[in-house]
Amino acid sequence: MSAQISAAAATRDLHVWEAGGDASAEALAAWVSARLAAHESALAALLAVEGARTPENSLRHYDAAIEQLSLAGAQSGILNSVAAEKAVRDQAQMEAQRVAMAGSALSLNRAVYDALAAIDLDGASPATKHYVERTLLGYRLSGVDKDEATRQRLHALHDKATGLSLAFGRNIQEGGKTIEAAPEELEGLPADYIARHPAEKGEDGKERVTLTTDPPEMMPVMTFAASAALRERMFLAYNTRAYPENRQLLLDLLATRQEISSVLGFRSWADLATADQMMESAANVRAFLARLDEASREGARHEHAQVLAFAHERQPGLAEIGIVSRGYWYEQFRRTKYDFDSQSVRPYFPYARVEAGVLETAAKLFKVEFRPSPSPAWHPAVSVYEVFEDGRLAGRFYLDMHPREGKSKWFSAAPVVVGVRGRVLPEAALICNFPTPEEGDPGLLQYSDVVTFFHEFGHLMHAILGGHTEWVGLSGFATEGDFIEVPSQMLEEFFRDEKLLQAFAKHYETGEVLPSELIQNLKRASAFGRADWVRTQLYYTTLSLDLHDRDAAGIDPDAITRELYKNFQPWTWLEGNKMYASFGHLTGYSSNYYTYMFDKVIALDFFAQFDPKNLLGGNAGERYRKTVLEQGGSKPGKELVRDFLGRDEEFAAFSKWLNEEFEQAASSC
Repeated sequence: MSAQISAAAATRDLHVWEAGGDASAEALAAWVSARLAAHESALAALLAVEGARTPENSLRHYDAAIEQLSLAGAQSGILNSVAAEKAVRDQAQMEAQRVAMAGSALSLNRAVYDALAAIDLDGASPATKHYVERTLLGYRLSGVDKDEATRQRLHALHDKATGLSLAFGRNIQEGGKTIEAAPEELEGLPADYIARHPAEKGEDGKERVTLTTDPPEMMPVMTFAASAALRERMFLAYNTRAYPENRQLLLDLLATRQEISSVLGFRSWADLATADQMMESAANVRAFLARLDEASREGARHEHAQVLAFAHERQPGLAEIGIVSRGYWYEQFRRTKYDFDSQSVRPYFPYARVEAGVLETAAKLFKVEFRPSPSPAWHPAVSVYEVFEDGRLAGRFYLDMHPREGKSKWFSAAPVVVGVRGRVLPEAALICNFPTPEEGDPGLLQYSDVVTFFHEFGHLMHAILGGHTEWVGLSGFATEGDFIEVPSQMLEEFFRDEKLLQAFAKHYETGEVLPSELIQNLKRASAFGRADWVRTQLYYTTLSLDLHDRDAAGIDPDAITRELYKNFQPWTWLEGNKMYASFGHLTGYSSNYYTYMFDKVIALDFFAQFDPKNLLGGNAGERYRKTVLEQGGSKPGKELVRDFLGRDEEFAAFSKWLNEEFEQAASSC
């Protein structure tokens, strides 16, 4: 019992930044050490149990150990991504590796495995049985049943893979580049973007504008800049920002993962990584990808032919469209065919209104209330909110939404504190890079940014609403990895609804509500290009799979990336593209980037259950919350699907979504 008290006491010190970890590498190290000590104490209590093992006298200790490990790993990971001081980020990376090493040691601890396997589950809840069974499977997939020498070898290999992954991610995070442009090369970009980037005279007397590869500066260039030369410079800078360092790191990581899978008796890392997922095997992934390939091939050809013909009309000497011009020509085509200029909606999406709109929509959908919180965070720019349900505090979240020097440059959600029913409230964070509102500049978002915001907020609500389970190991988004994108991708569809958009989308200067006609044009325009988007996802997905499903010794990432691009994309390849070196999902999802497309199919099937005339009405939202989100990881993903749909997922909703543009065209004829 003393170990449990120790672990419980440790959880009162929930936030590393309250211990000074945001400003002190030493404080961070001490905080993590305390969490790991509590972790070891709980494991010692587990192994000291005498007599018959039960969930209460054994699993409870194990779960306390997992709680401390999760707490240390989550907040080390956050500070590695967001801390203002490089010294703290460096320390956070070391602490993240130390936590991962402890996790690796735990996954190979035969005594702990034997203790869990001995638990009598007669009379236990289905969730408890699932927790134990899934945990034991994870142990076996880690190699806990191997001899001591083999377990030591696996431990060393996992530690090596962790170090390589962290270094790979850090190079992406801190590898941002800048490019220079002549003022006239900014033609086509929004006026507020140009105003935010004034030209300065160099020593040679020429005026130049400096642009970074951060998403708020990179994405508008690739979409709106009329200068193909500027787009090419930005594209190459963005896709080489972690090259050449990450090339060798990736090769070393692939070889290490292959060695792990070989030691465990698997044909490839891809088979090992899918063994405990909904997909179950790499062969099943390939069968799913083949179905996507067939479903999207003709549509993508049709889209490409239309855009290419349009580009030829605009530029008669243009022979082909390259990878750096795809986004630009799609934008120009949509302006003409659908009378929709994506810049036209930006004034209706100032950042502050979008944030308020996302919160208001989520509050209505999930029947909760969000209140600003005075709780401290890791940086003054972070907003903190508390989640209330029926007047009761149910969780807390952090919004770190704008770029900073040294901060992760992408868009993600992360756990902060994993909740436990009746004892610890769940906390989660969004780490994003939307334009920063400033005096005279409201930080206008593109429509795609609005969708991204709600996507990431879906992860956050999953963590909060699913953070009240009995066990830490089942809490939040502790589902299979290939179910985790379902809630976020389903929420994307909500912001195609006219009523929801008009509830918050108002012109930042005039207060005018986003016009219905503009929304209808937006919807028609956004439906065009979906097949091409699926082909792009197939490219990324097949790349992540192929890199982990063949002999690592013969891998040439440049050749594979180029070959797969040409297989799936009609847009001309650009030499010098090293996108694999900054493809951060190769460390997180490894071979399993298919998750996004697999979960898109499920998400669209889920969304089809809502009333399209009243998305926030009816009982679908409540059913979805109860049967999916609140379950956390208490059930296998397949059961979550069946509980909400009453059946397995089907392809029909995805097919309808994919072909919506063609159906619209046919109905207008």
